Amino acid sequence: METLYQAAARANGGEPDAGRRLLSWAQQAGLPQAIPSSSTWCLATPQDRRWWGEMWADRITTSTVAQQALRDGLADEATLHRISQAWRAWAAAPDGWLSVLHGELIVLV
Repeated sequence: METLYQAAARANGGEPDAGRRLLSWAQQAGLPQAIPSSSTWCLATPQDRRWWGEMWADRITTSTVAQQALRDGLADEATLHRISQAWRAWAAAPDGWLSVLHGELIVLV
């Protein structure tokens, strides 16, 4: 099942799972010297959780992401509100943490 985030990104012509495909795309493009790596963000401190959680809580209800989700029938207002509240609850939880993996590729040409 495609998530709201994935559906919105793809509707905008993006690929939300691009990081995991970088090496394959480089090989398909004939780039012989592609060096894959990754980095991560760990959002675990109260300050980091507040920053990330509040950003997404607001973004999912007040940004063009919200407008697009409503316009394209990807979500209704109640769903967006529940997602916003879930981000705020996560940000307030003392045991909350999130790790974001970033796929990276260095290509030598």
